[in-house]
Amino acid sequence: MTLIRLIAALGLSLTLTTPLAAEPLAKQQFGAQKTGSAQAPAPLGSYAKGCVAGAMQLPETGPTWQAMRLSRNRNWGHPETIEFIKDLSKFAAQQPGWAGLYIGDISQPRGGPMLTGHRSHQIGLDIDIWMLPAANLKLSKAQRENISSVSLRRAEGAFVNDNWSRAHHRIMKEAAKDPRVARIFVFPGAKVQMCNDEKGNRAWLRKIRPWWGHHYHFHVRLNCPKGMRDCVDQDPIPRGDGCADAQQWVNNILNPPPPDPNAPKTPRQPRRELVLSDLPQQCVSVLRSQ
Repeated sequence: MTLIRLIAALGLSLTLTTPLAAEPLAKQQFGAQKTGSAQAPAPLGSYAKGCVAGAMQLPETGPTWQAMRLSRNRNWGHPETIEFIKDLSKFAAQQPGWAGLYIGDISQPRGGPMLTGHRSHQIGLDIDIWMLPAANLKLSKAQRENISSVSLRRAEGAFVNDNWSRAHHRIMKEAAKDPRVARIFVFPGAKVQMCNDEKGNRAWLRKIRPWWGHHYHFHVRLNCPKGMRDCVDQDPIPRGDGCADAQQWVNNILNPPPPDPNAPKTPRQPRRELVLSDLPQQCVSVLRSQ
């Protein structure tokens, strides 16, 4: 007797179910959006797990900036982010050889995980600013797809190279002094160079944080705007100017510590891709908004 006949003979019922379809990846849903949501501006969630309602698009070209890589459609952010870019670019335009700033990725039109690249930049409060001095603000769309920034690092990031200038120091200092800014990520050698060169008030240096990469651009992260209760700030920056920590990064680049014999032998599992249910509940309405 087959299993199905046995179940029938016993007066039982059999319900066949099919596995539920896998939930679409959040990066596919947010990466497909072409415009911002028709909602009040609000960053929702955290920098690496969230979305942004009512994002504003940075104009492709302004009096002191140009948005780069327009095909990515990542020149969207919270209105406070757009205002910050305009303010900092005006300052940059006062530096010798700079007409303003070249702006890389901010966020997608509704934030969220990106199809490629960043884990952060999800709530419209992160900005990549090119190290290349923006001497020409009349670049065509095609030129902005093909031009490259310049690297400022030497010796795998332990030191700056000849592309480094006092203007880079002054622009990042101006950004760090802005109360809207939470922190700025740049390669370790740049932080150490700024620590060595700064002769005035050093309080702003604590916002400059060494991190891997970040030698073709520096990454500005803004604080959650006031009153945005559904926006999650990072933990506060440690006290002090952070220069000793940056020097330790450099020391480890020049003289890498030996492998830890007690480190787990199993390979690290790839990080799971985010789905919509991983994000704040409000992100559903951000996707559905017209």
